[in-house]
Amino acid sequence: MEASCLFLCYPACSTCKKARQWLEKNQISYEERNIKEANPSVAELTAWYTKAGVPLRKLFNTSGLLYKSLSLKDKLPGMSEEEQLALLASDGMLVKRPLLITRDRVLVGFKEAEWEMMD
Repeated sequence: MEASCLFLCYPACSTCKKARQWLEKNQISYEERNIKEANPSVAELTAWYTKAGVPLRKLFNTSGLLYKSLSLKDKLPGMSEEEQLALLASDGMLVKRPLLITRDRVLVGFKEAEWEMMD
């Protein structure tokens, strides 16, 4: 059986664990990808944030240690879209997780109400 979506997560993340449980409870097949071990490429990130219909800054894990240690809150506004995408692609821990990519949608983070509306 082919997976119906791609689930990008960090296995130790409690929100990712809740999202995985939700997928399993709802019997949604998925391919899991560890975002730390296989971080998304610039091309993937570009396609996903465009499909998600959210501002690029929403793809950043603003509560992460790396985000804070790099002072990105202050730096991002002055960076181009290309620079931000390259930065996100450089380390999966900068990317907000989980990400759920389906044929028609990209969901950033786990908000059960949003995931309930999935096709």
